[in-house]
Amino acid sequence: MNESGTDTSTRIKKFLFVNRKAPYGTIYALEALEVVMISAAFDQDVSLAFLDDGIFQIVKGQETTFIGMKNFSQTYRALEDFGVTKLYVERESMEARGISESDFIVPAEVISVREMAELMASQDIILSF
Repeated sequence: MNESGTDTSTRIKKFLFVNRKAPYGTIYALEALEVVMISAAFDQDVSLAFLDDGIFQIVKGQETTFIGMKNFSQTYRALEDFGVTKLYVERESMEARGISESDFIVPAEVISVREMAELMASQDIILSF
């Protein structure tokens, strides 16, 4: 507490990173992944949500040699080492793209649009990529 009686201790913030873009073709997915790891390194409560084409970021078997980009999908496996274990996939986005949970490179909880809205409402900070 400071002299005026206000608690000045740092409170852990709940961050939700919303991934909506396909993993390649833009820098959004890779930049989001880097920011997630930085946030986790500072002991924040970090969650990731995959919606729309963003769900392709965690799909197994990505081949990038023909587009001349490094495949960074294996980096998602390192998230657990950073304490990031709360990954969510929107069921409707997954189903619209013909993807199943067994296609994911990392474990993710599949939730409905309504549950995703509730998750978002419970966060302190939401960053969308």
